[in-house]
Amino acid sequence: MPALGAFIAHISGADFFGLVVTVIVCVYLLYALLRGEKF
Repeated sequence: MPALGAFIAHISGADFFGLVVTVIVCVYLLYALLRGEKF
């Protein structure tokens, strides 16, 4: 995906780290929700 490559090339390391953290948090929340666990 050239568009994705260009996007990654134009963001800084901090922005990339923030994006990764956001994705991980969203996946964790979705996983916990599907398991029916309380927060």
